[in-house]
Amino acid sequence: MEEVKIGRVYRHFKGNYYFVENVGFDSETKERMVIYKPLYERQDKRFIWVRPEKMFLEQIPDRPDNITGQKTRFELVDKIAQDYTEYCK
Repeated sequence: MEEVKIGRVYRHFKGNYYFVENVGFDSETKERMVIYKPLYERQDKRFIWVRPEKMFLEQIPDRPDNITGQKTRFELVDKIAQDYTEYCK
């Protein structure tokens, strides 16, 4: 399995973008956890999110809400049309 890239932007299969802050480890299981935050306006934007890396990178089945057509839950983005630096602070 590939590893998540810290300090990079990923797109969720529903279309929103997220900035990966870091990778941590669950204190009990030692499972790798991705620490990330949304790059779009939302009421709870001060929160960061944590998800197991395995789930972050997992393959997803065909779903009607997969508006990007991605094969994985989150996909690394190489080029972004919008400047999201204000959200990365």
